[in-house]
Amino acid sequence: MKHISKAFLLGAALAVAACSNANRFDDDMVGQDAAATRIDNGIIPGSVNDPRAPAYFNQTIGDRVFFEVDQSTLTAQARATLDAQAQWLTTNSDYLAVIEGHADEQGTREYNIALGARRANTVMEYLISRGIPANRLKFISYGKERPVEICSEEACYSKNRRSVTIISQGLTG
Repeated sequence: MKHISKAFLLGAALAVAACSNANRFDDDMVGQDAAATRIDNGIIPGSVNDPRAPAYFNQTIGDRVFFEVDQSTLTAQARATLDAQAQWLTTNSDYLAVIEGHADEQGTREYNIALGARRANTVMEYLISRGIPANRLKFISYGKERPVEICSEEACYSKNRRSVTIISQGLTG
């Protein structure tokens, strides 16, 4: 019984502490830390409309390319996306990228791990050919282990045959 009382009191204290800033939802930013709320020309740092942000990369540039069945060759659309990725990575040289290779659920686990590796390596080699230093890129294969769609239909399979470029801040220094 003592543990329940302590847990309840701790939860209540945390709830009260979380509600301590009554103005946290106000639209008026006057008097708040300018660095934390800075908006330049309508661009909110770190948001989808900030060309230097990973969110912009994911939504505007595109973080993934798709492949045909049992293929690791790039389509014209994939090359166009990767050209835009290379341009973004060139402009934002303080970021690193991990390229994930994925496959659909057809085939064995081992086959799909190898296929995902070929896909990710193809993307990495393409970005290197566009001037991105190899030391800023890594790749990993998940094969069929991380599907975005789960069903036994082509509509799902086609979404899972992909490579995804994950952006992360590099060490500065």
